[in-house]
Amino acid sequence: MNFLEFAIWGTYLTCIGNYLGSNGLGGEISLFYAVQGVVSIFMPAIMGILADKFIQPQRLLGLCHLAAALFMGLAWHYGYTHPGNIEFGTIFTLYTISVAFFMPTIALANTVAFSTLRRHGMDTVSDFPPIRVLGTVGFIAAMWFVNGFYIYDGHWGYMLSNPLGDASQFDPRFQYTVNQLALCAIIGLCLAVYCFFLPSCPLVKYAPGKRPSLAESFGLDAFRLFKTPRMAIFFIFSMLLGVSLQITNGYATPFITSFKAMPEYIDSFAANNATLLTSLSQISEACCILLIPFCLRKFGIKNVMLIAMGAWVLRFGFFGIGTPVMPGVLLFIISMIVYGVAFDFFNVSGALYVEQETDPKMQASAQGLFMLMTNGIGATIGMLGAGALVNHFCHYEGEYMVGDWHTTWLIFAGYAAVVMILFLLIFRTPASARTSISTSQAADSANGGDGFVNS
Repeated sequence: MNFLEFAIWGTYLTCIGNYLGSNGLGGEISLFYAVQGVVSIFMPAIMGILADKFIQPQRLLGLCHLAAALFMGLAWHYGYTHPGNIEFGTIFTLYTISVAFFMPTIALANTVAFSTLRRHGMDTVSDFPPIRVLGTVGFIAAMWFVNGFYIYDGHWGYMLSNPLGDASQFDPRFQYTVNQLALCAIIGLCLAVYCFFLPSCPLVKYAPGKRPSLAESFGLDAFRLFKTPRMAIFFIFSMLLGVSLQITNGYATPFITSFKAMPEYIDSFAANNATLLTSLSQISEACCILLIPFCLRKFGIKNVMLIAMGAWVLRFGFFGIGTPVMPGVLLFIISMIVYGVAFDFFNVSGALYVEQETDPKMQASAQGLFMLMTNGIGATIGMLGAGALVNHFCHYEGEYMVGDWHTTWLIFAGYAAVVMILFLLIFRTPASARTSISTSQAADSANGGDGFVNS
């Protein structure tokens, strides 16, 4: 499930900017990423409510993937039948509807995994990360396929170098074409079918004679977490850090590819294989996921989040001073490596923390709330702001976005540094909260194997 879940995202998340830029929509890249945040403001919460109260999570997961694959397939068909002449309104609408159904599946997949693990007497903190790492493997596999697979003049193949042998000519590889959306739709259909064969996840059942409150009926009880100052601060900083989540996904490949506009870099391997280079980030992510159980138990959620924030500073900073040839390309590679820490120590640890700190009756709703704050409000603000900043300092010349990328990346790094300092000064974890995750296995046995720890 996790392999296919993130393979879907990996087909287009880091390279759709190259396709848009080569079709005259480079100035709208930020909108395609921001809309992921907009739909995440309400769709994960709505689907979380349905998964908690009305439809079994694994079935709802399948239905969402079915709808997402259908509309992404329509987006591919439109782009395929209108080469070089795509209208923003049409492809953006189809893409938006697809993303609206896909984004809730990330939280739903977590809910299905946590529910299944708990019902089998397993510990989510130690047993989930090795499963979640297969999602990153799926993301990498999709990126590698899209980076080098091409269809040109009736020929199919895979190459790391330009199939035409001339870096100045149009490159027909999937990372520059609408075919990346077709691959997304195909994998989505496969996962939709697979979801209906996943283990059943029971709905919440109330004791006889006990009627749920109106808030519980509509899944709004998760918002009660804001009454706890510690959780409120955690969610607020999740939103602030969520601002950084999609920036490099949206602009890393256009940035690295832009070096092809400079004669001294036109034939460099990095500039011609931006998607492959950025896949190092996901390789790092796969390794870092396995460190999460140890780091959470050793350092606690606050220090793990601080490490993630520091990694974001380095992620942006090294982009700002790197180049696609030696020795500058080493800074790009280091940036890719620290991304694993930046993403995992925030996203995966945060999801585990929310799972440990919330009542099982509102698990899906709570995960939806975390998704709302990070990939919803935070990512929306981040991509709209990043789009305005990038468009201020950079512009498209032909198919390459050129300009003052150096200043742009350093501004992003400065923002992440400010958030890190504020989090260090404001967020507090009482002793009970610091020990809840580290003692989860013992508590799991005491609670009859449901994996829930009361704080």
